[in-house]
Amino acid sequence: MCRVVDLRQAVLAKNDAGAQTLRAELTARGTAVVNILSSPGSGKTALLERELLLARERSVPVAALTADLATENDAVRLARSGVPVKQVLTDGLCHLESAMLAGHLRGWLPDDTRLLFVENVGNLVCPASYDLGETLRVVLASVTEGEDKPLKYPTAFGLAQLVVVTKTDLAEAVDFDEAAFRAHVERVNPGVEVVLTSARHGRGVGAMLDRALAAADGAPPHVPVMARTADAHTHTHAHEHPLPEGHTHEHPPGHSDSHSHGDSHRHSQAGTHAHARPGTHADAVPRTHP
Repeated sequence: MCRVVDLRQAVLAKNDAGAQTLRAELTARGTAVVNILSSPGSGKTALLERELLLARERSVPVAALTADLATENDAVRLARSGVPVKQVLTDGLCHLESAMLAGHLRGWLPDDTRLLFVENVGNLVCPASYDLGETLRVVLASVTEGEDKPLKYPTAFGLAQLVVVTKTDLAEAVDFDEAAFRAHVERVNPGVEVVLTSARHGRGVGAMLDRALAAADGAPPHVPVMARTADAHTHTHAHEHPLPEGHTHEHPPGHSDSHSHGDSHRHSQAGTHAHARPGTHADAVPRTHP
């Protein structure tokens, strides 16, 4: 018999509370947060650098915080834009959390910052579950990753308020099927906008900045299906992790799951943790961590 004690629900509840507080504080000072998620190597740093340069040209007060497990390479690149940039090293943690972000902003974020771009850890699993107090959540995917990424990572793409395709200058070389990609995005997140970009050629540069400024000015961002049920507090779980022989799991009443036991343990549980506020997102609970 399997018995699972799901402590992650408490962790996410604490993170959500911190995110709500941070969102309120930043909104009061006129700052909007853009949470950027993607796989490693998607080109998000290159695109973000172009967006920051454009913001500076337009005299929009922006800042950027970038998170990685190690190295300050991305911060060095983004600092070339001339805007305030801070590197956060997570020391192995696969995502940012609202309390971590709040701590790093204290005493650093300039008072007049209109937009704060947060380049999350390169990962489409763990970061998808954590609200950072953002006004806009953006998920990037490069043409080199294939058209099926939205189906493979439905939580990340399903909670996006804007989807950005990068490296479109390579689309023909890798035989990228744009129609298939759009169909897959629509399947997990009906109605979300998809923007095509190429940081190298300048295609689509400025779209993310424009959408972020619109959201900061009060334009309601896209509300994903996962976030449309007001006051709902159910969860989606998708995880795969090795467990020792003889492990036990404990489930709350009404919990249903399917299991496949071999050398690894797999779970799938239905539901979403939804927030009905504009600029927020539904939480899902992944279990894969480096």
